[in-house]
Amino acid sequence: MRPIRLARRPSRLAALAPQGDGVEAFGISFRVKTHYVNPVNTPQIILIAGPTASGKSALALAVAEKSGGTIINADSMQVYRDLRIITARPTPDEERRVPHRLYGHVDSAENYSVGRWRDEVAAVLAECGRDRRPAIFVGGTGLYFKTLTRGLAAVPPIPPEIRRHVRARLAADGVAPLHAELAARDPAAAARLKPGDRARVTRALEVVLATGRSIIDWHEDNKPATVDLARAAKIFLMPNRAELSRRIDTRFDAMMAAGALDEVRALAARKLDPNLPAMKAHGVPWLIRHLSGEISLAAAVEHAKLETRQYTKRQATWFRNQLPEFAWVAPADAQAATEAQLRAVSSCPA
Repeated sequence: MRPIRLARRPSRLAALAPQGDGVEAFGISFRVKTHYVNPVNTPQIILIAGPTASGKSALALAVAEKSGGTIINADSMQVYRDLRIITARPTPDEERRVPHRLYGHVDSAENYSVGRWRDEVAAVLAECGRDRRPAIFVGGTGLYFKTLTRGLAAVPPIPPEIRRHVRARLAADGVAPLHAELAARDPAAAARLKPGDRARVTRALEVVLATGRSIIDWHEDNKPATVDLARAAKIFLMPNRAELSRRIDTRFDAMMAAGALDEVRALAARKLDPNLPAMKAHGVPWLIRHLSGEISLAAAVEHAKLETRQYTKRQATWFRNQLPEFAWVAPADAQAATEAQLRAVSSCPA
């Protein structure tokens, strides 16, 4: 195999699944039924994960150019079309060099879910299979990778009117009344959640109101994994902490120079629900606070950088605990590690 050339990438902005084991989802521990990997006709699966600003996209692009692969987004914020700059989506030039899928195809007014991502991935994998292209997943959203390789609870979509009603109550009265109602309607779920956990209490209440079933029961009826982890190359790219912090600062400065503030200004002008995922993308809330006159631009930038650094620590901890099968590698070793994984997977009998 010819070596993959990983030249230093200029700023893109400036120029085996558990079978019947106990798992945790949404903060609730439960036992899942045995499930099997869906058969997907793809020549090769490559999973590239890592914290924000670790160099994942550069590695994915190099692998895709060498192998003729398709890059598939596994970052929950890069799906939003309004947020190309602030989420460091691939540039138009990069998207022309190799096929990219599931980037910038969702409006920020939508509450995009991991379930929808999973369904869209299935269609992309079928396309890769037809075209005989390796499928290269890249991103930092751990839940996407876990859903891909472990499966997903089969919770149906929540009707918008129920979601709006519960979220309005949360905004007006706080989480305590919601937890009290959850305890009355679904005592098992309420007992397993912290009363102050706004996101999980809200979600559990929405589920029981919409379906009449506990979120725990839905998790037990989980959908099967899409990818067989044992037959996929899997890399977690991790610079040392000082280098990662430097990359985060450099990247955010580049985003600002490329027009991130104007991008966020346009988003803020839409006056969307601040609880929507797109409105919580790293940097967006701080820049909106600056635009509303609450803080200086310098303060907004520094808070956004700090928030991102803190998030990368949580990303690393999550992957280490939830997906230990991934090989952790430093950027300097990424080429050799990726090639070794590809050789190992290719040599496995079908």
